[in-house]
Amino acid sequence: MIAALLVLFYLFLPVLYTFVFSFNDYKKSNITWNSEAGPTLKHWQNPCGAPGVCESLVKSIQIGAIATLVATVLGTMIAFALVRHRFRGRGTGNFLVFIPMATPEIVLGASLLTIFVQGFSRVGLQLGFWTIVIAHIMFCVSFVVVTVKARLQSLDPRLEEAAQDLYAGPGGTFWRVTFPLVLPGIVGAALLAFSLSFDDFIITNFVSGDATTFPKFVYVSYLRGIPAQANVIGFSMFVIAVLLVVLAQVVGNRRKSA
Repeated sequence: MIAALLVLFYLFLPVLYTFVFSFNDYKKSNITWNSEAGPTLKHWQNPCGAPGVCESLVKSIQIGAIATLVATVLGTMIAFALVRHRFRGRGTGNFLVFIPMATPEIVLGASLLTIFVQGFSRVGLQLGFWTIVIAHIMFCVSFVVVTVKARLQSLDPRLEEAAQDLYAGPGGTFWRVTFPLVLPGIVGAALLAFSLSFDDFIITNFVSGDATTFPKFVYVSYLRGIPAQANVIGFSMFVIAVLLVVLAQVVGNRRKSA
């Protein structure tokens, strides 16, 4: 128990630091605690007070939403193809899916930068919002495929066979039986893809150009002390993520009990 508590304390210490310094009443730098002024709620009352913090947050959410939508659709289709169909190159496809997950991010970032600069710039696509979206879709697809594949492989095929025995066609079987059973895996894959996209810095830093996402804003700000408003937003995102996990557990437990 003591070892477990120490590990948990070590894991959540940065989160605690973020929470505490969101109340710091600093003037120039948010690196040290201002013991003279004491804690303040003004940063929570105005989380957009620091220049550029909310703009970078909105951009990260937009990029994450687009990348998640596209990656989830493509990844789900690829997962169904790899699990439910036999075709030449299937083994190679399974292998290629894991390459973006196993490749160091700095290698992916440098490779994508080369592609964007030497190739896409010829058709007028400059480094910025859309190059970030393309890069995030590329590495999020693999995680979606792996997550949805695991869900598909755990399904009981007798459920679909029972639907077909009851005269359900291929479309009816898919939408009434297969898709509802796979949906939790798809939702989990989408949440994972959004988290990876929102959190990414290394690849984004290579392909972002002048565009600034929230992780990039935090990195650029660290030399003068990350603004307390960024701490407010960061801790709020952590709380939202925890609430989503708790909500998923509650819904799952209710379904099992029902």
